[in-house]
Amino acid sequence: MDSVFTIEQLRPIKDGMTISRDAKLGTKTSVTYFSLAKETSISQECYDMTSVYIGASGTADFLIGEHPKKQPLTGGDLLIVPAGTLCGVETASGSIYTEIIMKKENLMNSMIKSGEVMKLKDLISYEEGSISNLDVVGNDSMKFVLMAFDEGTGLTPHRAPGNAIIFALEGSATIGYEGTDYTISAGENFRFDKNGLHSVTANGRFKMALLLVLE
Repeated sequence: MDSVFTIEQLRPIKDGMTISRDAKLGTKTSVTYFSLAKETSISQECYDMTSVYIGASGTADFLIGEHPKKQPLTGGDLLIVPAGTLCGVETASGSIYTEIIMKKENLMNSMIKSGEVMKLKDLISYEEGSISNLDVVGNDSMKFVLMAFDEGTGLTPHRAPGNAIIFALEGSATIGYEGTDYTISAGENFRFDKNGLHSVTANGRFKMALLLVLE
């Protein structure tokens, strides 16, 4: 998809329905877009592997554990649910989010608290004249990382060894992809394919998350 988009555009809410759509990033890591209409829910279930949730818009209450604790997920939020943990979802007003199911053992940053919602942009800081990186969670088939670009910084054109999605978290940047420039702002997304030539140039300060599926 050679354009800036939002998850809501790909999977808009439909009255009375819960809908899922495969992001088609790969087979070793399951990435799915979900949209839930107001007053809908998904019953508690558990996976045998770690699941990751990234809020796009609206608010969803995630019900974690046998004695459910509500964790509200909104745009730009992160929730990681450990393997074998009951998890359900309900929403009063409607919600759109991304689900990532990690099919292999993973390494998670020690600053991340499983079962608790965290604001992605608050997990990483700007460093003067620099680009900072923070690995959130990953294994040999996927990486989910945060990046903070100080004003005047950027990544020169390069190619990545897998399909990827950028989640813009704060500020704006110019994404160069296969010879065309695109402006991306907080709340928007951009996808590039394996080996696609791309660059990132911050327009002021800019924070983003990157989901890279290595296959």
